[in-house]
Amino acid sequence: MASNGNESVALNGKGGRNGLAKIETHKKHSNGICHDDSGPTVKAQTIDELHFLQKKRSAPTTPIERTQTPFATLSEGQRQRQQLNSISASLASLTRESGPKVVKGDPDKKSETQRVVHHDHHIAPAIVVSDSALKFTHVLYNLSPAELYEQAIKYEKGSFITSTGALATLSGAKTGRSPRDKRVVKDDHTENELWWGKGSPNIEMDEHTFMVNRERAVDYLNSLDKVFVNDQFLNWEPENRIKVRIVSAGAYHSLFMHNMCIRPNTEELENFGTPDFTIYNAGQFPCNRYTHYMTSSTSIDINLGRREMVILGTQYAGEMKKGLFSVMHYLMPKRHILSLHSGCNIGKDGDVALFFGLSGTGKTTLSTDHNRYLIGDDEHCWSENGVSNIEGGCYAKCIDLSQEKEPDIFNAIRFGTVLENVVFDEHTRQVDYSDKSVTENTRAAYPIEYIPNAMLPCVGPHPKNVILLACDAFGVLPPVSKLNLAQTMYHFISGYTALVAGTEDGIKEPQATFSACFGAAFIMLHPTKYAAMLAEKMQKHGATGWLVNTGWSGGSYGYGSRIKLPYTRKIIDAIHSGSLLNANYKKTEIFGLEIPTEVEGVPSEILEPVNMWLDKKAYKETLLKLAGLFKKNFETFTSYKIGKDSKLTEEIVAAGPIF
Repeated sequence: MASNGNESVALNGKGGRNGLAKIETHKKHSNGICHDDSGPTVKAQTIDELHFLQKKRSAPTTPIERTQTPFATLSEGQRQRQQLNSISASLASLTRESGPKVVKGDPDKKSETQRVVHHDHHIAPAIVVSDSALKFTHVLYNLSPAELYEQAIKYEKGSFITSTGALATLSGAKTGRSPRDKRVVKDDHTENELWWGKGSPNIEMDEHTFMVNRERAVDYLNSLDKVFVNDQFLNWEPENRIKVRIVSAGAYHSLFMHNMCIRPNTEELENFGTPDFTIYNAGQFPCNRYTHYMTSSTSIDINLGRREMVILGTQYAGEMKKGLFSVMHYLMPKRHILSLHSGCNIGKDGDVALFFGLSGTGKTTLSTDHNRYLIGDDEHCWSENGVSNIEGGCYAKCIDLSQEKEPDIFNAIRFGTVLENVVFDEHTRQVDYSDKSVTENTRAAYPIEYIPNAMLPCVGPHPKNVILLACDAFGVLPPVSKLNLAQTMYHFISGYTALVAGTEDGIKEPQATFSACFGAAFIMLHPTKYAAMLAEKMQKHGATGWLVNTGWSGGSYGYGSRIKLPYTRKIIDAIHSGSLLNANYKKTEIFGLEIPTEVEGVPSEILEPVNMWLDKKAYKETLLKLAGLFKKNFETFTSYKIGKDSKLTEEIVAAGPIF
């Protein structure tokens, strides 16, 4: 990873240069946006200190020999010319007459490469053309994981092979997303289409500022000796897939996106053509902090009109993944396809279940089931044909990961997998997943086929069950409730869970967290639009909504106890089998939830929360407190009218707590 002056200012604990005040590149906010993978800057004062944290002892002394890294084979003839022109056009600055030239072969052996010029005639340099426009930049196109390993280990400090064969990397100063530095261009179209204002994750910028940042990113990429280009797909449903191009400065980012997107075969690459969306990842280079709309040296900018995204000032790979997810939240609804931040699995009889839940609710654990096939762990589309995974890989948290608790994820960390910000033993290269020296937000990115029970291709029929997960640390929500459509929309829009002491600094008692659609940081349209689409599809295809509490029972956090995972699994099993539909139900007070009187394998007394509280008065007070928090959170959405009248909005509001 390259270091730069601005980056060092951000990392040292002192003031800025020439007496200027230091600009903070990451600030903690609690405005309701889902910060499930955002994190503080690393505990290091310099880049060398950061590298030191990665290993348990000293820096490696084994020399690394230079080996040849061939390019992936490209198509011949006209298709090759068109492809190279397309890549070059993506990289060319708007103010230049010519972009970088594209070659095949090893950039270390320039004398052996054949220069492929993308013009039919020679263009003599003019006075108005800068010298950088004449620079020869090598494009490393869709390299294989083995080739990317070689590039990373040879040229990127902080890249090592671990004992299982995974590639350990560092994301620099930023070890999580920077949601307050994400910007979306507000133009004549997006002004009326997107969700802006209070509660929205969409922070506006204008077209001119985007072009300033784009120019800075492209100039940086063009100044490099080589850039990495990935041409890949999003969405496993062939007729609705999106072609994406990722232009990045490092092999680590290229391998990450190779894993996370859907990998084209040779024929698909030859006929790839012009991408639908392009990312310019110049994260090693900061944005100009004095540019309009900038609040730090980090900026993640999306221009939906140009179908482009620019990354400056952060090397955290998750920005690319979630940036594309945001784009899908805009593009898919235009095709009447619902984009969802959810896990998804399918039973052997073809019954599909969607799992929604914020961090800590058990979404990954419960959607991973050895008796069912995994369609995907995080991002999905629901079209007229059924459900499909948006991605081609998984991005799993691996703090405190163990083979006993999460065998599928543990075993997926092998050759080809990218490990971000983990700490390993200097000699054995064994990873210590409990070590938080670099960050608690350690991650593993691997192709979905590394999961043994993955459903390939990652598509399935229409869901039968929509499961909303909440870790209720207040201890007043039932372990399971059956929801009607209006209640499903209400709780989907609310996106509730609770943080407990220990999950974040300064938290001493449960704190309610709401993230619209269980992923507010990534949605583009107003939450009620996604909720209305969800209700329409559930009604049309006969899906049932469920609210499952994986949190506390018998008291709030610190007094009660967490609901046992085997009980929750029995509840999920009963949902999958359909037996829970035939149970007897009773309605709770305040929230008006339908709860079953019995579930096979689960003690009946825990199904109604009040039974487990010794202090009934405290239960009622806590229930009213949580209901008030729900009501206050939902005030943001009550003014938004769905359709020509406000009938649907009124139904959703009425489905909330009444007291």
